[in-house]
Amino acid sequence: MTPLDEYEQRQVAEAIARVERRTDAQLVTVLARRADDYAYLPLFWAAVLALAVPGLAQWLLGWPGVRGLLVANVLLFIALCLLLRSPRLAVWLIPAALRRWRASSLARQQFREQNLQGTTAATGVMIFVAEAERHVEIIVDQGIDRHFDAQARAEIVARLAEQVRQGRTLQGFVECIEACGELLCQHVPRTHARNELPNRLVILD
Repeated sequence: MTPLDEYEQRQVAEAIARVERRTDAQLVTVLARRADDYAYLPLFWAAVLALAVPGLAQWLLGWPGVRGLLVANVLLFIALCLLLRSPRLAVWLIPAALRRWRASSLARQQFREQNLQGTTAATGVMIFVAEAERHVEIIVDQGIDRHFDAQARAEIVARLAEQVRQGRTLQGFVECIEACGELLCQHVPRTHARNELPNRLVILD
């Protein structure tokens, strides 16, 4: 995953500014490199396997003895901890449901932290991407929710998710902002000039 440079981040900010000139909605974009480091999972699996494998061997083969079993538990745990630190192996240990849950939880946390629920007419819209998890969400406040068709939102999310998978995160953000803008300017047109939230891309490393 290549970080977006200042020029690319400015492209996102400019896309938001163009949309906000046509709608009262307040857009914020958030890019998280990953929703969690999942450091506890390699330790969990190392502990489970270090207990299970020697225990299974003793049950089936009668080997090792009690003292040897304890030694095998400790040595296998250390070896697995070192082995499972590899990012290529660690990624296989993370259940898809856990990835989605952590990414979705972070999205909702960011919605609160970026003060999207505090706009004047409840018109906050957040486009959230957790890149490592390839998770995309568009979260809207109450003033937008009744106008933002669920099917249209799902199509926009699916398109952005596909572009993130292809490594075209910048293009995905810009096109997503423009697609949201087309819907928002129809249902929540601009009534007066305001910019309650910063247009910059929020990056969580």
